[in-house]
Amino acid sequence: MPIDAAKALAAEPRTGEISWTTKDVQLYHLGIGAGIPATDPGELRYTLESRLHVLPSFATVAGAGAPGVIRGLSMPGVEVELARVLHGGQTLEIHRPIPAEGTATATNRLAAVYDKGKAAVLVLRTEVADADGPLWTNDAQIFVRGEGGWGGDRGPSTRLDPPAGEPDRTVERAIREDQALLYRLSGDWNPLHADPDFAKRAGFDRPILHGLCTYGITLKAVVDTLLDGDVSRVRSYTTRFAGVVFPGETLRIRMWQGEGNVVRVAVSAVEREDAPVLADTTVQHS
Repeated sequence: MPIDAAKALAAEPRTGEISWTTKDVQLYHLGIGAGIPATDPGELRYTLESRLHVLPSFATVAGAGAPGVIRGLSMPGVEVELARVLHGGQTLEIHRPIPAEGTATATNRLAAVYDKGKAAVLVLRTEVADADGPLWTNDAQIFVRGEGGWGGDRGPSTRLDPPAGEPDRTVERAIREDQALLYRLSGDWNPLHADPDFAKRAGFDRPILHGLCTYGITLKAVVDTLLDGDVSRVRSYTTRFAGVVFPGETLRIRMWQGEGNVVRVAVSAVEREDAPVLADTTVQHS
């Protein structure tokens, strides 16, 4: 079997240094659609180095290394084809605000391997700390088609009951035709998001937008709409990737302000009759 769960879980963590600059932060923000309108004071916090703050989802690309999905496939005990892999979900915990430039140590390990029957799910955990202590913890859930069925632990359910009532806020965000091409400059070079031939081999009519790009677009919408534009209020952010987005489409982002400083979010593709894109999504904040 291409996935040896025992070997993968027993492997030693991989540790390395990462660094980023204000230019990396600005490029990431532009890649998730910041800067429109270009002179808006709220947007300048994402694009102008003298006012720069860091959207917490930047943690998924900081250091411009391979994204969690790719790193997970290079771990011991894991040998699968990239074309059979999808990003199933993402969880981010922020321990303190991310500086606009910095150097830190990132530790990667497989925290879990689940048997879903017709697929396997790998959970790659990345813990990042600098000289002042922990910065963030990232969990990438990697869905590998055709690799389940060995009788392993199915893992916990991540499904939530739908939010009750009408959303408190709904916003729409247009995805540019070149959005994936710009976003991949932050480090995710998976050809699924640029190469039509590769996309067809993976089962798609054309290249799709990175799930983590939608993830960033959505968090920015929540911060700007419900958190007064204050990125430092975000404590954690979790989602399940429920469907794909194609460049050129429009995202509809529905938000419910719940109890206990939790925002529930649902994201859909407008042009495909509100086809689900992100589900079981929560933003915890101060």
